Amino acid sequence: MSAALQAWTDAFSRRAGGLPGAGIPWLAGLRREAMDRFATEGWPNTRLEAWRHTSLAALAAQSFEDGGAQPVADLVEALREDESGHWLVFVDGRFDPALSLIGELPAGVILQPLSQALATHAEDIRPVLGQAEDGPSPSALNLALASDGAFLKLPRGAAIAEPVHLVCVAASPRASQFLRHVVIADDAAQATVVEHYVGVPGAANFSHAATRLDLARDARITHLKLQRESDEAWHLGDIDARQAQGSYFASHSMSLGARLARHDIATHFTGQRCETLLNGLYYVDKRRHVDHHTLIGHAQPRCVSHESYRGIMADTSHGVFSGRILVAPGADGTDAVQRNDSLLLSRLAKSDARPELEIYADDVKCAHGATVGQIDADSLFYLRSRGLDEARARDILIYAFAAASVARIEAEPLRRRVERAVRAMLPGDIATEVVA
Repeated sequence: MSAALQAWTDAFSRRAGGLPGAGIPWLAGLRREAMDRFATEGWPNTRLEAWRHTSLAALAAQSFEDGGAQPVADLVEALREDESGHWLVFVDGRFDPALSLIGELPAGVILQPLSQALATHAEDIRPVLGQAEDGPSPSALNLALASDGAFLKLPRGAAIAEPVHLVCVAASPRASQFLRHVVIADDAAQATVVEHYVGVPGAANFSHAATRLDLARDARITHLKLQRESDEAWHLGDIDARQAQGSYFASHSMSLGARLARHDIATHFTGQRCETLLNGLYYVDKRRHVDHHTLIGHAQPRCVSHESYRGIMADTSHGVFSGRILVAPGADGTDAVQRNDSLLLSRLAKSDARPELEIYADDVKCAHGATVGQIDADSLFYLRSRGLDEARARDILIYAFAAASVARIEAEPLRRRVERAVRAMLPGDIATEVVA
């Protein structure tokens, strides 16, 4: 075993006894299986097709240490922006009750950190938490080392009017944090969950976040992930949803930070007439790298999926999209659309796109496509003919490209939040504009 892998094995040996639920036999065994898998497989490499465009060699060579945490109260308060909702805050992977704020919940709804929920709801969590063999090998490392996360359980017909915000803050410059969130929605339940990933300036930390969602019949869950960590940070994450008959799942992945970010997003239809929306926007500059890997499993008839990801790449950055729609035998009546569009702001920026349809049913309506290009010369000329200088015209066209993804977020407060984050990240002075 390499020294790098041995360091993670040693970390597991040190931490395992202090992890939440360490005294639960099935959980302790699951964590051991997950760690054994990671120790055997190691970090994915570019010889694997799913990782051909994303190398983790630099991450694998890093070492991470706890300590040196900086105050984050002001950062968390700025995130809230006087917005209502329920706020669970995790600092360096651990729940911070002093910074969290959970309001009044509908009857029967359970919202608490996973570290607490394991003491009282372990059997509810067990079938949703995941297995050691799920996902790529870093997912197994997350399962082995996750120190906390959120647990949300919605009883039949329950609806949370205000969003549930999960704020995950990297406060230590060189620490690693592993979080695992569990969402269980019973029949016809509804909620919006927002995950925020932020860090102190310049932090070269490593975050891995896994979210598991179980949607029962006719449940409706909207999930938004807003990743704005330091440009020196490493971020890996996966989202996995299971949808029963008639359920609706919307995933919005907004990846605006990190030196390297990889997002694996999947949903699986276990009943008929399910619907899903996978929507994403990513911006990278300098030498940063971002990768979205998606899977939509159409295993049942008459299900609908819409998938759209947009990427903006500047300087020498690299954006990757790989999306797979799998239509199983018997999944007649499937309606699936997949699209990826990339905007390159420099000649050295790079985009790799692989939209993929795999169809084993006859009566389906499926389409997919991808575009890679630069700012449209005709559109630029049109704006300049209206009196704008070239820099201002470029800024507007870049934001207009991004705004198509932001507009798919239905809830206005969340949409406005993402608009502000996007304007703050994009090049030029579009951040000073008020965009309707």
